[in-house]
Amino acid sequence: MVGYVVFQGDVFDSATYDRYKPLAAESVAQYGGKYLIRGGNFITLEGEVPPSRNVVIEFPSVAAAQEWYESVEYAEARPLRNAASSGRLFIIEG
Repeated sequence: MVGYVVFQGDVFDSATYDRYKPLAAESVAQYGGKYLIRGGNFITLEGEVPPSRNVVIEFPSVAAAQEWYESVEYAEARPLRNAASSGRLFIIEG
């Protein structure tokens, strides 16, 4: 069953986040992931307005998603995301 990594947050340092994006994308590809949603406009239908940045990455499995998150490759990118944004990151089994 596929695993989806979801980030919902707000970017407050776009220069640092721009440094994060290519590092993250390279690590995602190395672990078989592909971006389904990477930012983009949205329309709120019900409930509270979501954060300004929403990202969904599909991996072949939950295990692959977790392996990517814990990888040496992503460990290089993660501090940049943490420095440039705030939000939540989680895996959903699909």
